[in-house]
Amino acid sequence: MTSKLVLAAALLSSTTAFAGACPALLDRTFKTVHGQDVNLCDYSDRAILVVNTASRCGFTPQFSKLQAMYDRYKDQGLVVIGFPSNDFRQELATNQEVGEFCVVNYGVKFPMVEKSSVKGPGANPLFKDLSRATGQEPGWNFHKYLIAPGGAAVYSFGTSTQPDANEVLAKLKPMLK
Repeated sequence: MTSKLVLAAALLSSTTAFAGACPALLDRTFKTVHGQDVNLCDYSDRAILVVNTASRCGFTPQFSKLQAMYDRYKDQGLVVIGFPSNDFRQELATNQEVGEFCVVNYGVKFPMVEKSSVKGPGANPLFKDLSRATGQEPGWNFHKYLIAPGGAAVYSFGTSTQPDANEVLAKLKPMLK
């Protein structure tokens, strides 16, 4: 585990020589399900909890805990970003449906980006890099990656690990301001 973390830190902290440059891992822009841009560089000074989501999954109630974490820690430097995926055949058909579902059923206010693949050769580049850095690809919906500010480290938490589990909070809290 330690060697994976060291490898992750080396991979994730690679930046250009310019001070304040965005780490390579975060140098990406996504569209939200509502059509706005989300540039991960804008959050490079924050802890980022990346979660692959699905609206019709038995783990979908985790949205409530994700939103509660976002509400509780956003002013201390946490951003939660949902990545809807139909890789496990449990996501709604359109980005609009996903956005409406999340707001109506769970009051989601954190960014939810457009649907994409999160595993295998067709995975979006962020998830490919997160999987490579941690050695863990999502095996199901609601897999979580916690990225330290500046991309200094990344931690992986499986589907059944609740967002507010002690093991997640133990990594997150030292990253908060």
